[in-house]
Amino acid sequence: MNFFKKSASASFEPGQKMALYYYYDGCPFCSMVMAYVNELGIDLELRNIMTEPSYRRELVEARGRGTVPVLRIEYPSGDEHWMPESRDIAKYLQDNFQSAAA
Repeated sequence: MNFFKKSASASFEPGQKMALYYYYDGCPFCSMVMAYVNELGIDLELRNIMTEPSYRRELVEARGRGTVPVLRIEYPSGDEHWMPESRDIAKYLQDNFQSAAA
């Protein structure tokens, strides 16, 4: 799966934590991102905004909207980056975790 050209605007740092805010398995954009997560064997926290209202509140508070998927990256420094757009998320995961899965 290597058909994304747009560069994601975050960089990987060892020790960072990631959480994926998603809706449901049938969401095509969420499904595409989950396919990358599974294919690359990435261990990250999944936050379903439909089954856990606090996750939706976090998302809306941070981004001003509840659109998913969104990848939240928390760096060891305490800084965080909220990455919306399924293609950007997939590109970021592929760029940073492809070699580890090989």
